[in-house]
Amino acid sequence: MDTVVIVESPAKAKTINKYLGNNFQVVASYGHVRDLPSKDGSVEPDNAFAMHWESDGRSSKQVNEIAKLVKQADRLVLATDPDREGEAISWHILEILNQKKILGDKKIDRVAFNEITKRAVQDAMAQPRSIDQQLVNAYLARRALDYLVGFTLSPVLWRKLPGSRSAGRVQSVALRLICEREEEIDLFKPQEYWSVTADAINPKGDAFQANLTHVFGEKLKKFDLGNEAQATKAVEAVKAGTFKVATVTKKQVNRHPSPPFTTSTLQQEASRKLGFGATRTMRTAQSLYEGISIGGETVGLITYMRTDGVQLAQDAIQGIRDLIGKDFGNKYVPGQPKYYKSKAKNTQEAHEAIRPTDVFRHPKEVARYLNDDQKRLYELIWKRTVACQMESATLDQVTADISDQIGTITLRATGSVIAFDGFIKVYTEGRDDSDSDDDKNNILPPLKQGDVIDLKKVIPEQHFTKPPPRYTEASLVKKMEELGIGRPSTYASIMQVLQDRNYVRLESKRFIPEDRGKVVTAFLASFFTRYVEYDFTARMEEALDRISAGEVEWKDILNEFWKNFKAAVDETKDLRISEVLDALNDILGHYYFPKDENGAVTRTCPSCKIGELSIKLGKMGAFIGCDRYPDCNYTRPLTVLEDGAEAGDEVQFPKELGAHPESGDMITLRLGPYGPYVQLGEEREDGSKPKRATLPRNLAPKDVTLDQAVELLRLPRDVGKHPETGNMIVANTGRFGPYIAHDGVFVSLKEEEELF
Repeated sequence: MDTVVIVESPAKAKTINKYLGNNFQVVASYGHVRDLPSKDGSVEPDNAFAMHWESDGRSSKQVNEIAKLVKQADRLVLATDPDREGEAISWHILEILNQKKILGDKKIDRVAFNEITKRAVQDAMAQPRSIDQQLVNAYLARRALDYLVGFTLSPVLWRKLPGSRSAGRVQSVALRLICEREEEIDLFKPQEYWSVTADAINPKGDAFQANLTHVFGEKLKKFDLGNEAQATKAVEAVKAGTFKVATVTKKQVNRHPSPPFTTSTLQQEASRKLGFGATRTMRTAQSLYEGISIGGETVGLITYMRTDGVQLAQDAIQGIRDLIGKDFGNKYVPGQPKYYKSKAKNTQEAHEAIRPTDVFRHPKEVARYLNDDQKRLYELIWKRTVACQMESATLDQVTADISDQIGTITLRATGSVIAFDGFIKVYTEGRDDSDSDDDKNNILPPLKQGDVIDLKKVIPEQHFTKPPPRYTEASLVKKMEELGIGRPSTYASIMQVLQDRNYVRLESKRFIPEDRGKVVTAFLASFFTRYVEYDFTARMEEALDRISAGEVEWKDILNEFWKNFKAAVDETKDLRISEVLDALNDILGHYYFPKDENGAVTRTCPSCKIGELSIKLGKMGAFIGCDRYPDCNYTRPLTVLEDGAEAGDEVQFPKELGAHPESGDMITLRLGPYGPYVQLGEEREDGSKPKRATLPRNLAPKDVTLDQAVELLRLPRDVGKHPETGNMIVANTGRFGPYIAHDGVFVSLKEEEELF
């Protein structure tokens, strides 16, 4: 054996091994071989930011295997992924092997390829280079920053905000986005407006629709018809007139294809069109990149999937143009290739966009070799790639203004017809809720100036303005990219961390902040304002990119950050809990306390009628309580009450639900440190605890019935014996939701109903 080649994964190793000769052995590192341990002192700011790395058991075992192989080889080739993380893995492996003193005078090369095909791998092996230390430095700076923020800020949260889990440099900013959107929704006041539409017929009897745009000589603005009376008056004015076509305007417009996929746009489109979460998208893309066995040959089907570049290799563009001409005809091939530039902030554009490695591998031809997720994602990538080099679509747009005899009332009819479908024949980009829908191809019948128009029906329609929609994974990724927050490769993990820490939940594919997430965001916005600002986080990303480019020293960036950040943390050491509570009540009061008919927040305690309610902090988190404690022990969870709610509408704990049908003991609804729960009976004289069960998240305390409580108190229940071990599988629910357990292994369930 002459050469050892190191890659990240066994799948990638298996694919590459087939492209190299017998003198090569390809081995996987299984991702990162070491990391900063989660303990104090892993990064030492006072010691030139010295970093202390550690390998876990599996990594140590794999590194030892790699070391044995390298010891016997003449050459080491580091062939990890062509990005910052890939460069870091190669650097870590080299550092460890140097520490083991086994490299000696062995030849060491770094190679990188954007796709795992025989030609790409062999070309890369013929053009080796050294480790890109600037890229490694950017990784070291990012890793140190994330460690310092997380390990320094999280303990502040634990001390000053009981019940919080942790904070992160980018995750806290993403959480702020979700919380601020929720606040916009909560504070939104719908505004009424009306529109008027006419069902019309041209002289030949063809039907179409026209919208009222001018009435009484004035152009209608959105809220000019603000109520039914105003809309009715406008309708009567329209009905009183006779109408002719005043003008007809025709024009051709071109619609251009979207650029090929980057990491973030792939995540967005897979969410919109396939219903994939970001993690699922990246996992599936990874498998397509690393290699699929097709007809006995293992080949990577797509290029590297972590990229923010939208450019394509010249030979790839030529291949796509050849395919378009062959499959769709020359009229779909534009005169010149289409080239794209990214519009997002902080793009590095170091790598190609995501594309098929061979565009002539049609989705239908490879479908039988792929699982369902792979098949659907490959087809999406293939279509987007082909479409990006196709001719633009051409639409004929027609606008007809229809006026009464004196010109004081005008209705407008618009329509468009696809004159040439172009790229639309293959692919059109999906849309978010916030995007306007201008794609309705309303086809108008022939209309010409002077045509007498018969209005058959004039229809007033009531509308209300709508709040901005909650973020989906797609729209959150889009927003983060627009602001320059995080990197495309980190979006999936950021969203997963927020869910794992119960700061947000994903419901009907929408992010909803949990109370815990709102409280953490309010705390950080009050006492660490700078570090959750969008511009600050984006500037840090720019600084990391400048390190990659060799424009600044990585330790200079860390020094500047740490000096200011440590000062901000030190300022919180003497922070009193009362100050934290004052800030939380100021920021979150409008969430948790209803308003009376005059818009004033009502905080009178519904129990004692004397005290005032406010947000309190307990060992396990925040809650609402009376300020006359211990004279009044009224509490309730952090739940949003509707405006106009009467004092006492909320659940008062403890609440009796009724007697258990078998034991006769009273079942009560109570509030504990982990939230509301039901309890059977009272604490016994011998000190033994009564049976308790946590309320599922989707069951509000005010909606709990006796029957539901009885079912919950049946938990935990035995599901059955494991077919291999013979030990019992148990179903239960806890503060993190429903789960099943077996031999110390816990698996979450998606729905509470699966427990019963």
